[in-house]
Amino acid sequence: MSDPSLTRRRLLTGGALAAPALLVGCDRLGRAPSFRSFLELGETISYRVHRLLGSDALAREYTEAEMSPDFRTNGNTSGSTEAWQRHAANGFANWRLSVGGLVDQPLQLSLADLRSRPSRTQITRHDCVEGWSAIGQWTGAPLGEILGEAGLRPEARYIVFRCADTFGFRPYYESIDLVDAFHPQTLLAYGMNGGDLPEGHGAPLRLRVERQLGYKHAKFIMEVEAVESLGDIGNGRGGYWEDVGFYEWYAGI
Repeated sequence: MSDPSLTRRRLLTGGALAAPALLVGCDRLGRAPSFRSFLELGETISYRVHRLLGSDALAREYTEAEMSPDFRTNGNTSGSTEAWQRHAANGFANWRLSVGGLVDQPLQLSLADLRSRPSRTQITRHDCVEGWSAIGQWTGAPLGEILGEAGLRPEARYIVFRCADTFGFRPYYESIDLVDAFHPQTLLAYGMNGGDLPEGHGAPLRLRVERQLGYKHAKFIMEVEAVESLGDIGNGRGGYWEDVGFYEWYAGI
């Protein structure tokens, strides 16, 4: 009988922990068409099962007493574009979030604008594909409220997040479907642990999509775009790590 505690996250993180010793081999394997097809089949099955059985399920929320004393930063710890650096130097006073693409009413929202919208605060666990977890408190505007204000067009199927951090010369981006976009725990977070969102965690704004692994939680967000297809964005796989490695687009847990 299989161990019920052997979750999909443990399988992913177990592979990540073993990855350093096999980095070159994994990279070559991940580029092999047959192996990519195998991974994509598993992703498709997982996605469909999650959507069929748990599209409305909530991620577990914790108490303040359960919050991690140290919530590590990961990936890039600051934005790297000239625009972001100018905004950071000015305390993000002139920063604006662009909401566009397949919407009826494009938006340009300041931090004050976002804070004036309905907000949600939640204490959740962040699960990284590298094998670590931490519990933190997040405050922000529910993404679904912002998208509702902008008015999605019928042909919109995905929401893309364009960010101010880069790896080499490639800007970070991520994407989710509309089920996750309108989930009540999916936030455009501007606060963490009772204060402003720290720079190392993605200031001034990051995504919290609590039912997915950490690399989906885009930081340093500058633009939110509604699109019909992901095929013409980056390498067409829906996110930076999905494009350059063999991370799955759907990282549901």
